[in-house]
Amino acid sequence: MTREHKYKLTNQWTGKSDTGNKNVKTYDRSHTVCIGDKPELHLTTDNAAVGDKNKLNPEDLLVTALSSCHMLSYLYVCSMEGVVVLDYVDNAMGIMDENSKGGGQFREVTLNPVVIVAEESMINQAIELHHKAHEICYIANSVNFPVNCNPVCKAK
Repeated sequence: MTREHKYKLTNQWTGKSDTGNKNVKTYDRSHTVCIGDKPELHLTTDNAAVGDKNKLNPEDLLVTALSSCHMLSYLYVCSMEGVVVLDYVDNAMGIMDENSKGGGQFREVTLNPVVIVAEESMINQAIELHHKAHEICYIANSVNFPVNCNPVCKAK
């Protein structure tokens, strides 16, 4: 039996003005996402010509979701297998290609986690468990592009 999970949010365009989106070159793309009582997300477009580089954009959030989901899955499988993780830092990178029609798609996301484990004897298993984490990561299993993982593992 599968269990259904639902995720509800409100996405409101906050950049609206009296002229709306009449001028494609100047209308404000700012919007706010509210998810219950959680902190608000203030977003914009990734387009440098009309976006605000001080705000998050959907592309940032997609790479963030992949990195976060992998880390959470990884910490879980390590805990279940007795691998003690003391530190985890991922410098993830997503590559998106724009097409001539004005759209685009992600080509790939590469996760680069650096993990510190409690004992040197845990290193090989800690590296191998990234594969298991990837297999159970909801977000990685939902995208149609490769999610690569280049882990580095060291002992304390």
